[in-house]
Amino acid sequence: MNIDIISLFPEFFDAFFRHSIIKRAIEAERLTMKVTNPRDFSHNKHNQVDDTPYGGGAGMLMMAPPIFEAVESVTQEPNINRRVIFLGPAGERFTQEKARQLATYDQIVLVCGHYEGVDYRVEEYLVDETISIGDFVLTGGELPAMVVADAVARMIPGVLGAATGAVEDSFYRPVLECPQYTKPPEFRGMEVPAILRSGHHANIAKWRLQESLKRTQRLRPDLLDRELTKEERKALKEIAKEDVIL
Repeated sequence: MNIDIISLFPEFFDAFFRHSIIKRAIEAERLTMKVTNPRDFSHNKHNQVDDTPYGGGAGMLMMAPPIFEAVESVTQEPNINRRVIFLGPAGERFTQEKARQLATYDQIVLVCGHYEGVDYRVEEYLVDETISIGDFVLTGGELPAMVVADAVARMIPGVLGAATGAVEDSFYRPVLECPQYTKPPEFRGMEVPAILRSGHHANIAKWRLQESLKRTQRLRPDLLDRELTKEERKALKEIAKEDVIL
């Protein structure tokens, strides 16, 4: 898979490319990533890529021509499954399901805005969709681009070390992940649940599902507002019985 990022600040991504899952995916040749700077496509002697908005207003907008040309420079290959995305607050909320969908493409292009935004013609005529990572204001689209790229990279087959790693993440299944523990088994009087140290895999799987559902009920009950699986319904009934006994 190819992920191309269009950003005025390529240096923001240096550490992102050199560490953790992204680094492993690149080294394993499961993923290629590069950043293209719209400033390289400026037709102004000062490499200007922004200007004042028509109709007045505060701040500067990124101009359409450098962004169009930057995107066009990385989308030359024909006949591939490609998605061009602008990262902005007016877009669809980014979710695990969206990450899974994007991982099926051969190439995704992530366009980062900056300043007060971009010329609307970018959203209207250039990109396929706009994605938002949340209802808050950021200086630019670089952090959202990293969020999207990381989440998508995890979905690429062979990127994670364990075959079930992505499946067990919160939101890959529409529930929160169960509590996880590692050594030591006891720390300052706080003990790892005995069942996780029992070696009984069926009981461990049952405990994990129940704890996952309990955590989801407590923190994100909206995630359970859907058609539940047979296993989830059974586990929730058992949880309800436990609550009655308590």
